Amino acid sequence: MESYKKLTSFILATIIYDLTVKFCHRWIDKHSRTKDQMEQAARSIKQNIAEGYTMQSLEGYIKLLGVAEGSAKELAADYEDFLRQRGLEIWSKNHPKVKVFRAFRATWLKPNIPNTPNLPKNPQEAANMLLSFCQMESYLLKKQIDALKEKFVREGGFRENLFRRRLEFRKAKRLGVLGRLGRLGGER
Repeated sequence: MESYKKLTSFILATIIYDLTVKFCHRWIDKHSRTKDQMEQAARSIKQNIAEGYTMQSLEGYIKLLGVAEGSAKELAADYEDFLRQRGLEIWSKNHPKVKVFRAFRATWLKPNIPNTPNLPKNPQEAANMLLSFCQMESYLLKKQIDALKEKFVREGGFRENLFRRRLEFRKAKRLGVLGRLGRLGGER
C-alpha cells in the first residue's frame, strides 16, 4: 500500500468521496450542476492528497493539500446549502449526534476498503454527518499543512536543497581538481 494511503486525511477523504456519491444519488437531482460539483469537490480532496504526497517538492505538496482543504470547505458549504435550502437544521458541534460523528476514526478494514459508516436514511442526519466529516477533514489537512510548513522551515525546499547539493558538488569537484594538480606538482 502506498504510504499516503496510510494518512488519516486520505482515508477520511476516501470515505467522504464514497458517501458523497451515495448522498448525491439519493437526494440531489442527477442532472444538476450541484451533483457534479459536490462529487468533484469530494474527489478533489482525495486526489489532491494523493498527488501532493507523490511530489518531490515539499512546496508543491503543501500547495496541493491547500487545494484539498479548499475542496473540503467547498463541499461543507454545499452540505450547509442543502440543509438550509430545505429548511433542515444545521447541527452545532455540541449536538449529540455530531459528537458521535466526530468520534468516528477513519481506518482501513482491508486494503482500499475503509470503515465507511452507512449513510443515514434521513437527509438531515446524512447531510450533518457529511458536513461534520468535511469539517474534520479540513482540520486534519490544516494540521498536515502546518506540519509540512514547519518541516520546510527546518529542512528547506526541493530547489533549495538541490542548489545546496550543486554547490557541494562544485566545491568537491574544484577541490578534487586542485588535489590532482597538487599531486602532479609534487611529482616533478
